[in-house]
Amino acid sequence: MTAPNEITVPQLLRLIGTPACPAIVDISIDADFNADPYLIPSSFRHAHTDLVGLKARLAGRPCIVTCQRGFKLSQGLVARLRADGLRATYLQGGMFAWRDAKDTYRIPASALPDPVDGATLWVTRHRPKIDRIACPWLIRRFVDPGARFLFVSPSEVAGVAERFGATPFDVQGVHWSHRGPLCTFDTMLDEFNLRSEALDRLSKVVRGADTDCHDIAPEAAGLLAISVGLSRQYKDDLEQLSAGMSFYDALYRWARDGFTEGHDWPAVAK
Repeated sequence: MTAPNEITVPQLLRLIGTPACPAIVDISIDADFNADPYLIPSSFRHAHTDLVGLKARLAGRPCIVTCQRGFKLSQGLVARLRADGLRATYLQGGMFAWRDAKDTYRIPASALPDPVDGATLWVTRHRPKIDRIACPWLIRRFVDPGARFLFVSPSEVAGVAERFGATPFDVQGVHWSHRGPLCTFDTMLDEFNLRSEALDRLSKVVRGADTDCHDIAPEAAGLLAISVGLSRQYKDDLEQLSAGMSFYDALYRWARDGFTEGHDWPAVAK
């Protein structure tokens, strides 16, 4: 039976990628992490000895704590956090259980850009449409929930990246961009090792809309229409991104759970 303060791998897998996912804290000691330098999607590393710093970083948010095996480190830290009134659980079996389970994915730590003031910082062209909303959604839901995004004039992306330490994306000639027929969203799935059935399904819709190849997925035309509508509705790119996050949350749940569902009239009673 699952303990009241633990969560299983399948339960966590269902939360990842959704706005309901708690903060995931990896407190594996350096030696254990260096031997297998991969992260659970959306997690961050923190020393188990720095309780004060962790509480400040969580700022009251619920969290899931994991260590290598899910024993003394994670269970002890969770007990400490719960004693101080925070909602905390530990991952049953720890990183080993996550690594060995079916259908889980792990992000290579080497793929993450260096943080700037505590979180990744990205820069791209202003007036986003598809890739430049889809990619920030992917990053915030699966890579770095605290990621920040700068939208600037196309001619200034390189200069802003250099001066502010930001990582450029979805512009020509940079690492995080289109590759052949694949769009930047695909590149991020590949580099962050996030390929899954649901995200592959979503990527076809994004790619079809972003590259005007609607035969890839029938939903691509709808995504293009909504993306253009959002860009016309919002003058502020960050407000547009905020609205787009909810839309991509829904699109991901369709790709994961609802892609077989149709709709017709008259309704059939069940």
